[in-house]
Amino acid sequence: MAEKSKILVIGATGYIGKFIVEVSAKAGHPTFALVRDTTVSDPEKAKLIDSFKSSGVTILQGDIYDHKSLVRAIEKVDIVISAVGSQQIADQVNIVAAIKEAGGVKRFMPSEFGPDVDRSNAVEPAASFFKGKANIRRVIEAEGIPYTFVVSNGFGRYFWNNLGRLKATVPPHDKVTILGDGNTKAIFVDEEDIATYTIKAVDDPRTLNKILYLRPHANNLSYNETVSVLENKIGKTIDKTYTLEDQLLKNIQESPSPLNFFFSIGHSVFVKGDTTNFKIEAAFGVEASELYPEVKYTTVDQYLDQLL
Repeated sequence: MAEKSKILVIGATGYIGKFIVEVSAKAGHPTFALVRDTTVSDPEKAKLIDSFKSSGVTILQGDIYDHKSLVRAIEKVDIVISAVGSQQIADQVNIVAAIKEAGGVKRFMPSEFGPDVDRSNAVEPAASFFKGKANIRRVIEAEGIPYTFVVSNGFGRYFWNNLGRLKATVPPHDKVTILGDGNTKAIFVDEEDIATYTIKAVDDPRTLNKILYLRPHANNLSYNETVSVLENKIGKTIDKTYTLEDQLLKNIQESPSPLNFFFSIGHSVFVKGDTTNFKIEAAFGVEASELYPEVKYTTVDQYLDQLL
């Protein structure tokens, strides 16, 4: 049996990074987490780092702004996965430079974990954010670094926990505001499943220099259909208010940051259908649930069962 590739996760203690680290270690990959000095001194992050260590993860202290520490970390591994946050997307050029200097990296997965930024109809401010991710794709391609771009579409738990009510921590039982007319299909994937498909792909020749799309069939639902699943669970009809496109665009223009950003993402997903409105062509992409049918992904139905 082939030896498992060594994986470095940058942004390991972030929202999606922690899932990737945990799944990588559980899958038997020698797993390394790049952690900043300031992260270690944060009590909450320190707890997470301790849990990584107990799973056999090697903690490497370093920073994407410290070239030498970055090169040293990358020299230890075969695969580099970036899960850095939105503020650091453009700074992934530092990771690309370190990969070039280190040599020997079999694959780089930059911080994508969202819709396909090359096939987006987003308006500002999401448009600039997606353009930043697309720019990193172009840098990777120009440098000839082997890659897989993971298009995970929406974060399932992030949306299903409250169905778009940003400050809520439970799904609505009485009323909900739906973006658009509620009929556009949108795909959301449980965060642990995103990590599972990502780790499955690291050594797979079928995903090399391709976009890996996560489009699990049971999670391809419209806003209305998702609310309907919830209504069936709680045994009552939820009062629905619709924010149609003209009003949503007005909300984007008039709302402060970061609310305007969330609205612009919502417009992209629920009005323009950016997670579902194009066909995956073999020339550029592959679909995860088709490649890995053995993965029993979490459906919207199952997740709402757990929540309720």
